[in-house]
Amino acid sequence: MLGVSRMLEVVGISDPGKNYSPSADYGFFGPGSVTWKVWSYPSSALMGFQRSVTIEQLDPNLNAAVEHSGGVRYRPRTRYERTMRYFALVAFGDTATATKAADVLVKVHSKAIGTDPVTGGTYDANSPESQLWIHVTAWHSILYCYEKFGPGKLTEDEERQYWAECARAAELQTIDPADVPRSRDEVRAYFESWRPRIAASELAQSMTDFILHTEVAFPEDLPAWSRPLQIPLARLLAKGTISTYPRHFRKLFGISQSGAEDLMVQWFLRVAFGVIGSNKALYAAVADFLVPTTAPIAMPAVLGIPAQSPATMTPREAQRRYGYDIPAEAHKALRAKQEARVFGAGQAPSDEGLIESQGLIGAMQGKQVSA
Repeated sequence: MLGVSRMLEVVGISDPGKNYSPSADYGFFGPGSVTWKVWSYPSSALMGFQRSVTIEQLDPNLNAAVEHSGGVRYRPRTRYERTMRYFALVAFGDTATATKAADVLVKVHSKAIGTDPVTGGTYDANSPESQLWIHVTAWHSILYCYEKFGPGKLTEDEERQYWAECARAAELQTIDPADVPRSRDEVRAYFESWRPRIAASELAQSMTDFILHTEVAFPEDLPAWSRPLQIPLARLLAKGTISTYPRHFRKLFGISQSGAEDLMVQWFLRVAFGVIGSNKALYAAVADFLVPTTAPIAMPAVLGIPAQSPATMTPREAQRRYGYDIPAEAHKALRAKQEARVFGAGQAPSDEGLIESQGLIGAMQGKQVSA
């Protein structure tokens, strides 16, 4: 570790705190929360995120919405960064910014509607069922990767608190927080209830394969010397993600990986993330490198930089304070307008919300990648 610290001093990043500004407040959780403990571990941004967004494809409605938007296949880098930035705002961001971002996201999701080619039914990204699937899958994947690639399982009290905080975060979406599982057993039961409903269509398998080629989401301006390392690193991360899939998910995705490979890659990544997590300067350098627009939101919490105000509040309290409707009731006129365009007139939905979202969760422009 001394060698790592010395190397960071040489390149001038031994004091990462000077690169970040304090948050306005401690958001919805704050220091001492289990959310900050788990989500701030370095496995979250890579392994937990990749695991969740691939498993989510097993919901045919969600897969149809993702395919229809085209953003993942053709602008994977900007889609990755925008999604990471939003999740970071929920977990670590100040209450005003995170609440506004959640409100704008309802507008963004209003255009993600259409007919699901697999089931023949309709999909709506603002549907409470779809939102709950995304929410639980993300929070479970972040925790599961913390266990597999990090310090291990939480205590029983910590896990109860984690799922209580997960329910609190659900107030930022169209979900009824009462529907959020509150324990490991309830989470297992939730995923078991989905087994008859999940499906891996050809599109879902194709999308998962695309996402598991992690190099498509690497920053576009990486130096030339790093190119020979990008593919091996991407394959390593993909194997790490696959090692966390249950067997029936692997069958659906058409993926095969031996138990020996699972154990080896988990051991290697556990060591690697342990090195990154134990040296804050190295952690900040990696975050700035991989997710430069997300790091300013998350790293103050990781580095223990005090917020300007020690206040925390629930999303419902923030929505009342800042004058936003709860997400389930928000922007009903816009949502009805989009439905009329898509299902009534057969037109494409409008882009309302997308432009506004760029100032909160990042630009949509980026290098296109062939599918």
